[in-house]
Amino acid sequence: MLSNERAGDESIVILQSLLCLMREKNLLSRADIETLCERVAVRAAQAERDPMPCCAEATTAAAHEMARIGSYIGQRYGGKHRRL
Repeated sequence: MLSNERAGDESIVILQSLLCLMREKNLLSRADIETLCERVAVRAAQAERDPMPCCAEATTAAAHEMARIGSYIGQRYGGKHRRL
């Protein structure tokens, strides 16, 4: 059986790979990934009011990881930024 930390690491690898694959196949645009980053950050900022409760530390870590993934994908695959 996996420890919680190790299971989390495996989930991150799967998420990173899935997002990269979807971007490579143009199923996600750079703007889509930027929107996802924003939504994760908003959820982290409002963790205490989240309708799907989660540990505040976990949501903050998720927001940082999503920003890192979004930055990597943006640099690697390029594309247009979303319009504000």
